[in-house]
Parts: sequence; C-alpha cells; structure tokens
Amino acid sequence: MKVVLQRVCRAEVNVRSGPGGEAMTHCETIGAGLVALVCVEVGDDESAIDWAADKTAKLRIFQDDAEKMNRSVVDERGGVLVISQFTLAGDTSKGNRPSFITAARPEIAAPLVERFAQRLEREHGLTVARGVFGAMMDVTLTNAGPVTVIVER
Repeated sequence: MKVVLQRVCRAEVNVRSGPGGEAMTHCETIGAGLVALVCVEVGDDESAIDWAADKTAKLRIFQDDAEKMNRSVVDERGGVLVISQFTLAGDTSKGNRPSFITAARPEIAAPLVERFAQRLEREHGLTVARGVFGAMMDVTLTNAGPVTVIVER
C-alpha cells in the first residue's frame, strides 16, 4: 500500500474518453486539501486500506497559526481528491522499463481504492472527489508549500 499525499490549494481531475482520448467526460474538483494518489499492491487488504485512510485523515501536514505543521485535513475541513495510481508500484531497480508486478490486479484494487475514499467520507466526514479507476486522467493541482509525503505500510 502506497499513498502519495500532496497538500493543495486546489485540484481537479478530468477523465479522457473517446478515440484518442480527446473528449473529457468526467470532472471532479476540490479546493484546499489533499490529493491522494493511491496504489494498492499484492497482499493489501481492508485493514491496510483502513489504516492508510485513517493516516491520511489525521496526518498533521497543514500549518497552524504559529506556522507549525500541527493540523490535519480534518481540522482544516479540506477536501480530498482520490486518484488510483498503480504506477506507484513500479520497480525501477533493473533495466529502464518499470515492472508493475507488485501492483494488485484491477478486480482487487478498484474496490479497495473505493473503500479508501468511502472511509475518508464516512469515518472522517471529509468531502471526497474521485478519479475513475483505470481511466486516462488529467490531474491538475496547485501544490501548497510544496508539501508532498508518502504514506506506506
């Protein structure tokens, strides 16, 4: 399980469709909050997903009045844009083409990515926008800070 979190001022995802991927059919937008690039790997289960979602919600990477990172996305009442990102499983240790052998198969990963998003909504009361699993997407964001962290288990 890998999640790359980027603290953002705003973010959006547009899903490409049609021949050549020129048409945009789905758009989701958030204001201040987090973009969560979520990679489910072989062996990940519901407990790993729940842990990562809880860590995402509670991670103190937003500044307080003293400019210390003491506030979470929940404290900030921010949004979260959840994007499935199997390429985070890419192993580049050999050769020049990444190996994605550790990425979970789509039929396993898709429901777990959705569980991640739902847990943020249901357990933490966050507003969650989503990409579309397996689709070609254009993600636009303004990284605030910049702050980018990796959550791994």
